[in-house]
Amino acid sequence: MPVISKKKIKIGRLKPVPGFTACGMSCGIKKNGKKDLALIVSDAPAAVAGVFTTNKVKAAPVMLSIARVKKGWTRGVVINSGNANACTGRRGDKDAMAMTAAVEKALGLKTGEMLAASTGVIGVPLPVKKIEAASDALASRLRNNGLAEVSEAILTTDAFPKTAFLSVNIHGVKISIAGIAKGAGMICPDMATLLAFFMTDAAIKPAALRRALKEAVDVSFNGISVDNDMSTNDTALAFASGASNPKEIKAGTPDFRRFTSLLTEVAQRLARMIVMDGEGATRFITLEVCGAASRKDAASAAKTVASSMLVKTAFFGGDPNWGRILAALGRAGIKMKEDRVDVFFNGVQVVKRGLDTGKEKKAARAVNPAEVLVRIGLNMGDFSTVHWTSDLSYEYVKINSAYRT
Repeated sequence: MPVISKKKIKIGRLKPVPGFTACGMSCGIKKNGKKDLALIVSDAPAAVAGVFTTNKVKAAPVMLSIARVKKGWTRGVVINSGNANACTGRRGDKDAMAMTAAVEKALGLKTGEMLAASTGVIGVPLPVKKIEAASDALASRLRNNGLAEVSEAILTTDAFPKTAFLSVNIHGVKISIAGIAKGAGMICPDMATLLAFFMTDAAIKPAALRRALKEAVDVSFNGISVDNDMSTNDTALAFASGASNPKEIKAGTPDFRRFTSLLTEVAQRLARMIVMDGEGATRFITLEVCGAASRKDAASAAKTVASSMLVKTAFFGGDPNWGRILAALGRAGIKMKEDRVDVFFNGVQVVKRGLDTGKEKKAARAVNPAEVLVRIGLNMGDFSTVHWTSDLSYEYVKINSAYRT
């Protein structure tokens, strides 16, 4: 059986982003002593944008950050792993406030200038006293190349950190974007279960940054699936320091399109790493849907197939069971005609106009590699999309049956 080699996955080399410092350390939340507390700080107030879980059950730090992001400006975010501070009632709200207050005090900032994010076990009170006790030490560790520590400190069941860094010249000035993320389980579209943070030195106002982040998330974190479970803590934050001091990037301009493309590429690299690190995953599946009647239909088709437990288990077993794909398409709520559908596995056509092509042996060999490209032609229109998903293995059940023990 093929296995995704996590050792061979190319991790983006992080470089310092002007205007930001960061660090990560252990404060004792995780029993194994690994890093569990992190900090990202802007030298001056930074423009900020956020996208959060659509789950009606939202963690306390999510609610705090949703409220504070509306201001459009912030000095950064404090993050803990090992405890989600979700489903913890009024105490959770107070603990999220205390978490940011401790860091704000250590940095000499005003109340409300920091955001918060948490990830880990749900329903357990946050050991906020450990965070408060570590705040001074955390603040003292800040440095311009500290993002790698942050990428380690936010991990839970992840096998490796997810990082990416890209830059582009705009008006002769280099603009950089660094991205870090965590996520391996509870990964479901709208948006996928994760924490993600983007830092850029571009000069861009909050409204334009919100638009760019939404566009990037729609074609990255909203296009991945591991297990069709949505978290209470999903948070993606983008910070813009303006430290490169170029001309302001305004929405609707060619510069904005270049910036958004760069942000999207960073987000997609992180999204693909999350799927590759899917809990127990042995196959990475790229799902292309083309010929849909509308953009909405393309997305619905892709999400339904990518999230199908039967489709995912078939890929785990190396079974080219295309019937499960057609069955998923049929319940996706899209415009389709069975006798127009084409399906390809790594270039081998297994369905032509809704019927089996008789290439069972070639199809079996096609789905055997650790990476599989599934192309679905609906032949109903001109819209297309790409999603990334993984298979579903015995190991996934093992990991999640004993997550708290």
